[in-house]
Amino acid sequence: MEKTFADRIKLALREPKRVAIYMLCCIAPLLPDRLYLKWLFRLRMGYRLNLDNPQTFSEKLQWLKLYNRKPEYTQMVDKYEAKRYVAGIIGEEYIIPTLGVWNTVDDIDFDALPNQFVLKTTHGGGNMGVVICRDKSTFDIPKAKAKLRSSLNKCIYRQFREWPYKSVKRRIIAETLIGDGQIDDYKFFCFEGEVKLCQVISGRESIMSIDFFDKEWRHQPFHEPKEYPFSAHEITKPKLYDKMWDIADRLCKEHHFIRVDLYEISGRIYFGELTFFPTSGMGGFDPKEWDYRFGEWIKLPIRL
Repeated sequence: MEKTFADRIKLALREPKRVAIYMLCCIAPLLPDRLYLKWLFRLRMGYRLNLDNPQTFSEKLQWLKLYNRKPEYTQMVDKYEAKRYVAGIIGEEYIIPTLGVWNTVDDIDFDALPNQFVLKTTHGGGNMGVVICRDKSTFDIPKAKAKLRSSLNKCIYRQFREWPYKSVKRRIIAETLIGDGQIDDYKFFCFEGEVKLCQVISGRESIMSIDFFDKEWRHQPFHEPKEYPFSAHEITKPKLYDKMWDIADRLCKEHHFIRVDLYEISGRIYFGELTFFPTSGMGGFDPKEWDYRFGEWIKLPIRL
């Protein structure tokens, strides 16, 4: 049922912060990056963004958005081009096969795709623009096209000022579906060329949980993003954990911060993506002291 004007007023009164963020995003193209990030950060995080002397992980990621802009970052976050970049460092055997690449949704040749596959847009982070097909006979093509078309119209740079995405060519790729499609993500948080922690995301299609582990697979006592719980069941250390850690170490050199996403499936390791700004640096920590601890691991250069 379409919301009435009165319904919208009630929503605005109940969630004023949400409305303020929406209004800020509406005028985002008119604002310089630094000012826009200061306002957005204050609304989402609840405290002022200190760009002159950033201390927390969240603050330092905003600083990196503004002052650490290297041309190669565009290739590294492009879900199609990143495969070539990563293969050049660790080898083709870790790359999920690409079945096709198209510039528009209407160009996708569904008849040429196998019974199972994954479609994703090349310019988005997380699950934005990801569609999984487990059985073509029941696959809802119009619904998939609508989701992909909506994703192609979104811009992470405009919304969160994540500079690497600004020049990524917006395309759709198809990939082989690995595993059963319900797999755990192993996301390695790397600081100043060194892997520090591994984030494990479980239950994406049910009750999503997020846990962190160190190199010895010791569970860490914090939440990031802060709203997600720990897993309700014990998470078993993957058999190839040490090898995944080494691969992440090879991919993280010469970066103040980068997250390397990998999968372990049926005795093999696969590359997922590279991310410079998880949750755009605005996910929050619980307890908050970990935001400062993460921040200590990033050594920013002095700006004159």
